Amino acid sequence: MRVLLQRVKEAKVTVEKEITGEIRQGLLLLVGFTEGDDEKDLDYLADKIVHLRIFEDEEGKMNRSLLDVGGAILSVSQFTLYGDCRKGRRPNFMAALRPDQANILYERFNEKLRSYGVQVETGVFGAMMEVHLINDGPVTLMLESK
Repeated sequence: MRVLLQRVKEAKVTVEKEITGEIRQGLLLLVGFTEGDDEKDLDYLADKIVHLRIFEDEEGKMNRSLLDVGGAILSVSQFTLYGDCRKGRRPNFMAALRPDQANILYERFNEKLRSYGVQVETGVFGAMMEVHLINDGPVTLMLESK
């Protein structure tokens, strides 16, 4: 499981010109799954994300978590995180989990994030989406469960 995390001042996702998810301060998560991902991967990354100390304290140091600042999450499914570009000119997506299985894990992952009391907004799984954000910092991190 991979998550590209961006600390944002605000973010929104639209599908066919309709906003499906929108947040102010918090985290934009681009979320991808691969074969073998399971409940342990979901638990590990959900816990890591809500407790990761990447928000600034009074002294400007990254010392606060999403829970500490009361931030929200915009979670967007992103199978292209498993695109392999090592050969040729087109990415190979064979490592990405099949959509039916990935959607189940994506929904469970979002529920795990919500279980921490965090507001979680989402895009639409499998849809063509437009993601708008103001990256804060910028702070962008790649997290992997394995």
